[in-house]
Amino acid sequence: METDLHELLRSLRVWDTELPAFDLSEAPDEPLPLFVRWLTEAVAAGQTEPHTTSLATSDEDGLPDVRTVMLHGADTNGWSFATHATSRKGRHLATRPYAALGFYWPVQGRQVRVRGPVTLASPEESQADLHARSTGALAAALVGHQSEVLGSVGELGRASDAAWERAQREPDAQVSSWTLYRVQPDEVEFFQGDARRRHIRLDYRRMDEGWVRQLLWP
Repeated sequence: METDLHELLRSLRVWDTELPAFDLSEAPDEPLPLFVRWLTEAVAAGQTEPHTTSLATSDEDGLPDVRTVMLHGADTNGWSFATHATSRKGRHLATRPYAALGFYWPVQGRQVRVRGPVTLASPEESQADLHARSTGALAAALVGHQSEVLGSVGELGRASDAAWERAQREPDAQVSSWTLYRVQPDEVEFFQGDARRRHIRLDYRRMDEGWVRQLLWP
């Protein structure tokens, strides 16, 4: 089994397509416009779920954890996502309000890494974020209990059915634990893959005087 896995891994290839060039002369002075451009280009290139990102947090002992979440926005206030404050990641962020995001768009061989301190939006903003989403998103939020131990799949089904009924009946239902978080980046890195492994890495770091750009070895 182990040999089969190694053979399978060695048989796999990445970026089996023509990758775009990264013209550094067109890179803006700040990272946000470039992120918006790359996300837009990922959508146009047919990348599946380009708005999903890996979110890394750490617990009170400094042990890391990572999961995939949906990006809810990116602006001068930061890169935002939402979850229950009572979830595992919510508890992590309450103890250590610092996180990293990792976007990967293999259709174009691109990655974007974002890391920095995390702030909480107001309860009003958090509820507005929730109600701007789909009925299914509201129903999932109403189920609650995220990261708690589940007794059975049947229990989940019953809770989900009840939540869907309430979400359809009360589209403005409040979920007090739902929280919008914003990563306010200290660093944003843009990675453009190259088939010959001459990858381009452009790193933005926030300094007192503003953003500083530098290239990194791949």
